Amino acid sequence: MLNALLFAGAVLIWGSTWYAIDKQLGVVDPAVSLTYRYGIAAALMFGWCLLRGLPLRFPRRAHGVFLLLGLFLFALNYLAAYEAQRYISSALNAIGFSSMLWMNILNARLLLGRRASLPVYCGAALGLAGILVIFLPEVQSLALDDAVLLGLSLSLLGALLASLGNIASQAAQGMRLPVVQTNAWGMLYGAVCNAVLAVGMGKTFNFDPSPDYVLSLLYLAVFGSVVAFSCYLTLLGRVGLERAGYAAVMIPMVALTLSVTLEGLEVGGHILVGLVIALAGNVFVLARSGRAATATDGLVISAMEDRDA
Repeated sequence: MLNALLFAGAVLIWGSTWYAIDKQLGVVDPAVSLTYRYGIAAALMFGWCLLRGLPLRFPRRAHGVFLLLGLFLFALNYLAAYEAQRYISSALNAIGFSSMLWMNILNARLLLGRRASLPVYCGAALGLAGILVIFLPEVQSLALDDAVLLGLSLSLLGALLASLGNIASQAAQGMRLPVVQTNAWGMLYGAVCNAVLAVGMGKTFNFDPSPDYVLSLLYLAVFGSVVAFSCYLTLLGRVGLERAGYAAVMIPMVALTLSVTLEGLEVGGHILVGLVIALAGNVFVLARSGRAATATDGLVISAMEDRDA
């Protein structure tokens, strides 16, 4: 039950952040907005740690993992995704980002030496098939010109970087580093990385005082960063990055549902079929038996239980 709640929390929040991100684009450069977002999120996380009396001092090796987490999960992957949106539609960007599910499976095999179970492979295939069916009109009308190829490449790059961030988080939990403090340090490093990138690209640190920008920034910092990442990275430690990565498939589904509810998007047959296929994949991926849990998953869960005891 806890795993389902963590998964639902991350997916529902991130599915709604598509609207908030739209409000961030325009006046302020994405790298600068991301600096503000993760600067606020890091301040909130460190404030919570101080309020709860949680330890914040860690060895140098741990800070190396925190830096990788910030670089891949809170900086470079978002910049790649934002840049991709300049060349392709949000639908195609969603398809590209959903490939993170397969990248997690491959990276777990290549970098961690773990094999995914057959249900995970089946669920991953169903999930990506569902995404393609939902966005079938976009795919059918796709013209592979230079701009589209560049956009898709950036989208896939963003998914790869996010997957590497997932690996860093898995490594952190394997080292028994607590999720809350790991997120705090990772977000701080992410904010610094975004600031350095913004300066390196010659961007201006301006600010948009409009209500839309300010409210969307706060929503992304508090819910899209602090709450959603806490849910997702905790889930990742409990079920493994192969299963947790299915969030990349379900997030566009939530965004699509919100478009139908709030924007009056017409529901075609392909959308309903795609949703059914993707939800079926969700059942395959998240349903785990005793045999489906890998030895690494067991070690991570045991470490978390020992820490929480």
